[in-house]
Amino acid sequence: MGYRILETDDIPAYLSERGHWPDPADIEVREVSDGNMNRVFLASSADGARRLAVKQALPWVRVAGPSWPMSPDRADAEARAYRQVARVAPDRIPTVHGYDPENHALVMEDMSDLDVLRTLLNAGAPYGPHTSAGVGEFVARLSFATSDFGMPSAERKALIAASVSPELCKITEDVVLSEPYVEHEHNHWLPDLDDLATALRADTRLRTEVADLRHTFMTGAQALLHGDLHTGSVMVGAREGAPVVRVFDPEFSFVGPIGYDLGLYWANALVSEERARALGALSDHADQLRLSWEAFEADFRRLWPTRVDTFFDDAYLDRFLRRVWTDSVGYAGAEIVRRVIGFAHLTDLTTLPDPVPASRRALLLGRELIVRRGELEDVEAVRALVESLA
Repeated sequence: MGYRILETDDIPAYLSERGHWPDPADIEVREVSDGNMNRVFLASSADGARRLAVKQALPWVRVAGPSWPMSPDRADAEARAYRQVARVAPDRIPTVHGYDPENHALVMEDMSDLDVLRTLLNAGAPYGPHTSAGVGEFVARLSFATSDFGMPSAERKALIAASVSPELCKITEDVVLSEPYVEHEHNHWLPDLDDLATALRADTRLRTEVADLRHTFMTGAQALLHGDLHTGSVMVGAREGAPVVRVFDPEFSFVGPIGYDLGLYWANALVSEERARALGALSDHADQLRLSWEAFEADFRRLWPTRVDTFFDDAYLDRFLRRVWTDSVGYAGAEIVRRVIGFAHLTDLTTLPDPVPASRRALLLGRELIVRRGELEDVEAVRALVESLA
């Protein structure tokens, strides 16, 4: 039949035809799309006992419409990432019940009983002790399993070839690692940040360091990444009294530097901290880099004895993790900068009564993380930097 854009009224028959629901008459559907890229529908039985979610990639950016075309093949990358994570960390992603490559649609677990992490944080909730550790474990398990340490060479090369995503990688290369440092129509910021935005564009040391991060992003095929791992891509809550952490929306997934995923999460955690500081509502914000890094490192070291190529010894592991740490710090800085003066800003800052002071601190922090990433050797050094700007 070919690709078709699904509407709310199409979902009952679609789920029944795909074998996901026995009786299409017993389906109630509502659209809950709120992201930039895709459409999402929630289907439930009349008694609420059965629930599924359907996510479809459109041939354009949803919030812009046909004026911004975008290949729906990004759904293939998302499905591929879910398959890889399901092998090693199934408790960290939504359960996927099926993927329809013709219509670029995923049928998966309904997570409406959980909350988006960013939404909770913006409302003043703490992270809790499990959230950032769960994210760190997610990154460790996916990255180890899809690296040269956890995957035979032939399989790795096939994964790299299958995961090439030129269109979405180009978005990251431009929007995150280029445009904020030059004059570009995508960039915008608060008028009171004019001086800092101008200074950053004229900062030759900063531009050189960002160029280095960009080149690593373009060439450092270390492992399969989520590719867009921020607090809006994490859902949390409790089921049967146990904490739940789910990472979703890996449509920007590709094989790249592990530090990019960690760095994006850290950037969002640090910006969330600036919001809480501005509101006088700091809770456990200062613990999140430590919790995520400790969980990542512990899980990566736990998996190390299972490596397929034993030429890489324990001493090399220490060196490799040091490189991941340094990259993560740098990418955290780049993500912060672009979220303040680039194309897409964060509600953590934009919804503050006065976003200027927190935005200025965040922008200064982003710059320092980028240029000093080689000096900031551990979490304590990063924390000292954060506190010095508070």
